[in-house]
Amino acid sequence: MTSRSLNKKFDKILAREEAGQLSSKGGSRALKKLFNNRLAVVGILLFAIILLTAIFAPLITDADPLKIDLRNLSKPPTAEHWFGTDKTGRDILARVLYGGRVSILVGLGSGIISAIIGVLIGAYTGYKGGWPDIIALRVSELFMSFPQIILVLLLVSIIGQSLINLMIIFVLTGWGGMYRMTRARMLSLREEEYVQALRSFGLSTASICYKHILPNALGPIMVNITLSTAAFILAEAGLSFLGLGVPASIPTWGNILNVAQEIRVLQNFWWMWLPVGLVICLFVLSVNFIGDGLRDATDPSQQG
Repeated sequence: MTSRSLNKKFDKILAREEAGQLSSKGGSRALKKLFNNRLAVVGILLFAIILLTAIFAPLITDADPLKIDLRNLSKPPTAEHWFGTDKTGRDILARVLYGGRVSILVGLGSGIISAIIGVLIGAYTGYKGGWPDIIALRVSELFMSFPQIILVLLLVSIIGQSLINLMIIFVLTGWGGMYRMTRARMLSLREEEYVQALRSFGLSTASICYKHILPNALGPIMVNITLSTAAFILAEAGLSFLGLGVPASIPTWGNILNVAQEIRVLQNFWWMWLPVGLVICLFVLSVNFIGDGLRDATDPSQQG
């Protein structure tokens, strides 16, 4: 094969890459691999079902999650109340559905915000190095050194309990782990030959960081986002269970579980804690399944 024909082939490949055809095939291959993963598909279905039922809660039940009904205190599941009622007569199904909105918002919102902050800082400082990297590393160590429960107690005592306070705490304690993982990936990838070639072409630091190197580190980042989302949902449930999270007036999965502190409720009123406990377990499992599928689908070393 002559050099002229080789040059023509390279020109065609370059034109296809500039048109986005090559990247779209890679994306479709990753998407196909994701949907070939059975656990990932199960996770997507569970995630979609729980999320949609929370969003369209008024279409599923017309009960008010905050309405107290003294005539139906601690009633077991019936045709009128599918999940029964709690100690004040509130419909548990409505509280689970409407509480899912807040709990999912806290988990996903905190996970995404902390991921954006950690990835943006970690990608740039990990590639650039120098004093920005040192400052960012020390700041992340400072925030990660505070236990989550201590920050909760401080903010609750100073400002008071609120949804925003809880999300701020999760972001402050969560961005450092994402930053350090992204930084570690950038430190290993910045010495690759293709990065040296990009530097020789005179591309800007931001372009090399975010456009060319970061996509090769998306696999572990995706997994970390899903894990942090699941961890934040569990943390919200645990803190609200202890009375330190979202105010009790707002229905969340953790606030519903708060009644299970009493041994009498655990033994005699299973419908007050078992349905919401199962929903939390299924949602966290679905997020972890999706994370595993994304890891396998976006890992360049496993692309066929």
